Amino acid sequence: MKLFQVRKGQFVFYKNELHKVYSVKPMFKKSVHLYRLKDMQQILTSASEIDLYRPQHNDTFIFYGKRYTIDKDKRPEPGDYILIVKPAPDFLDHYSLNEIEKVESVEDGNVVTTRDNGVKHSEYVVLVPGKNDASQEIAYYDKSLVPEAQQIEDESISYLAESDDSLQPVVGDIYMDVKNNTKAMIVAMTEDEVVFGHGVRVHVAELLDESNFKLIYQFEGELL
Repeated sequence: MKLFQVRKGQFVFYKNELHKVYSVKPMFKKSVHLYRLKDMQQILTSASEIDLYRPQHNDTFIFYGKRYTIDKDKRPEPGDYILIVKPAPDFLDHYSLNEIEKVESVEDGNVVTTRDNGVKHSEYVVLVPGKNDASQEIAYYDKSLVPEAQQIEDESISYLAESDDSLQPVVGDIYMDVKNNTKAMIVAMTEDEVVFGHGVRVHVAELLDESNFKLIYQFEGELL
């Protein structure tokens, strides 16, 4: 489906791969800014070059080197990732369409995420690691056009770490948490998450989205 009005957060296909709109700047010829979900590579394009996709139950896609499947029926548990498909944030919450956040706690189906957002059960679906026989591939518009070697590589966290070494965060880096207007240092890391000194845990991919975080000091580097 071609788009006449593009908005932040929409899932779209661009050059056969799933992307997410992170910014729209109508003043520019290439006004649509995208992230490719499999590796968070930034793309500049126009509305005529993309096709809208609305994620559905059992869709499976790659998010930063790992595959997930959407499950609207699964009850979330702490540690699960959710996809916010019907955002209705309260005044103190900061999230928007198709944001991916990690569950910190659950009460009656409503969750609090590691970014301290309270998300109601009607607003999200759960992302289950891996895929199943009934799942529908949406990482690619046409999977038959993608060589098998590339498909394997696309689901490799280790490959991303090797290819994007300059973008990889390290303990000691300081970021501005844009939505909370807070400067915070990375104090710990796992394979795909960082832990900030003010207690917030986020996926590494969030750090590549400047609408969420901005790098202001790089350890072993210089002030930016």
